[in-house]
Order: sequence, then structure tokens, then C-alpha cells
Amino acid sequence: MLRCGTSIGANIYESKFARSNADHVSKLSIALKEASETTFWLNLIHSSELTDDSTYQSMYDEVEQLIRILVTIIKKLKEKEKGTHQH
Repeated sequence: MLRCGTSIGANIYESKFARSNADHVSKLSIALKEASETTFWLNLIHSSELTDDSTYQSMYDEVEQLIRILVTIIKKLKEKEKGTHQH
């Protein structure tokens, strides 16, 4: 979980220096995949009773919020990309 959890931030940070809109989307998409993997590990840890409900719920909620933010940003970047190709 540490690997995928920290990879989210690393890919978001790396996306700031993207060479193009497509590269930006690619980096953020990797971050989104890592966030999804993080929810898998959180669920596994919780179902194995290695964390209490409160800690799990707090962490899960944060990752889900991050996923929603990333999805929104990626959609907007893709729409922007479509708009620039239509002109």
C-alpha cells in the first residue's frame, strides 16, 4: 500500500512538468490507477482486521475523494484536447 499510495503523489507531481496535454493526462491516469490500487489494499487490510473502522473509513474517504478529483481533471483535460483538435 505504501508503494501505490505514494505513487499517486509522485505521478501528480510529475504531471506538472508534462510536455503536452496528452502527457499530462497520461501521468494523471497513472495516478488514478494507483489510487484505485490503494483502495484495493485498504479494503484488504480492513477485511483482514488489521485496522480499525475509523482509520479505514478516514483513509478510504480520502482516496475516494482523490479519485473523484483526478477523474474530473482528466475529463476536463480530454475535453480541452478535443476542443483544440476541432479548430
